[in-house]
Amino acid sequence: MFDSDQATAFDDLVTADLHVERRYLGGTKGTAGDDPVARLLPVGNQGGFRYKGSVANDAVKLVVLYTSGSAPGWPDSLDPETGIFTYFGDNRKPGTALHETDRAGNLLLRNAFERAHGSSADRLRVPPFLYFEKSTPGRAVRFRGLLAPGGAALTSDVDLSAIWRNTSGARFQNYRAIFTVLDVGVVPRSWLDAVLAGAPTTSAGCPAPWREWVGGRVYRALVAPPTITIRNKADQLPGDQKGLAILRTIHSHFAGRPTDFEKCAVAIWKFIAPATGEVTVTPPSRDGGRDAIGQYLLGPDADRVPVDFGLEAKCYQVSSGVGVKEMSRLISRIRHRQFGVFVTLSYFNPQVYKEVRTDGHPIAMICGKDVVEALVKNGFGDANAVQVWLDSQFPAPG
Repeated sequence: MFDSDQATAFDDLVTADLHVERRYLGGTKGTAGDDPVARLLPVGNQGGFRYKGSVANDAVKLVVLYTSGSAPGWPDSLDPETGIFTYFGDNRKPGTALHETDRAGNLLLRNAFERAHGSSADRLRVPPFLYFEKSTPGRAVRFRGLLAPGGAALTSDVDLSAIWRNTSGARFQNYRAIFTVLDVGVVPRSWLDAVLAGAPTTSAGCPAPWREWVGGRVYRALVAPPTITIRNKADQLPGDQKGLAILRTIHSHFAGRPTDFEKCAVAIWKFIAPATGEVTVTPPSRDGGRDAIGQYLLGPDADRVPVDFGLEAKCYQVSSGVGVKEMSRLISRIRHRQFGVFVTLSYFNPQVYKEVRTDGHPIAMICGKDVVEALVKNGFGDANAVQVWLDSQFPAPG
């Protein structure tokens, strides 16, 4: 949990610096004027895209990207270990062209990412992006960092991509944008004022990583290596009914034939780890403690190095956790220079999680929440879409 004392009061927002992971509290009048982002910066109080300036006139000075983290089918996400932030555009329903949204968010993304791959003069015209997340209490937000469009290892056809989605069979496109959170712990108010005044790199308060990115497209990312992670039950299951419905749909699909879930578990793992190579589902009577064996491919395309892994799959309902016995079965079969993957629709009991992590066993533990997030990121955003996928890829015999 974050330290709840690290918060800035609503009355102090006008002059506040932006500290990574600090909460900025909203007002208490019960109106739209309680929004803390609008008090921090002159960008308005609504929507995921908030900015100062005109997109139509190509004159945007500053952008706030706001996310609640709960938009169905659009899983904005930050990877703190790499500093990579994925954000989805604002075309989220059929009938609207990609760049013709009400807030012009997608047009803003297109212009920014196009210039990110240009010259330093082009990047000088890219407005700084500030990333905020919904927090508590009330309208409070948390500042997560200063963003630069793209990433050090990402090409122009990867960092901003138009993806297809459908609602009730009607198709439409939206952007998936990848940003880098720059290594800036505090964004000073003096620089924000300079940016709004049209001097984004010449003021004394300009963060060095931003100046380096503008000058040479250098991505100095804010990375945070993890401590030992022990997820509790609540952390391992979806926090909304839509996610739980997806898990129930998968469980019901494989009712009475849990071994058939093994192929589905492999597919889910490939969503999470796309560099996975050949995988073989083992016969139930000869699996040796592994439901599947496969290879994960490392290195450049011309010279891949395969690393072997074993996969265990349990089609448990969400109320039934994975215990020591099931995990020990997989651990005992992992040989030197191998790793394990355990996929379940439920959760791993606290004792299991703690022993695996503290003993350093190389096991990727894929719980119910991970399963849902992997499916949503790949376009299967609700139970109906998941059922169509299951019927097409893993049809029931008969």
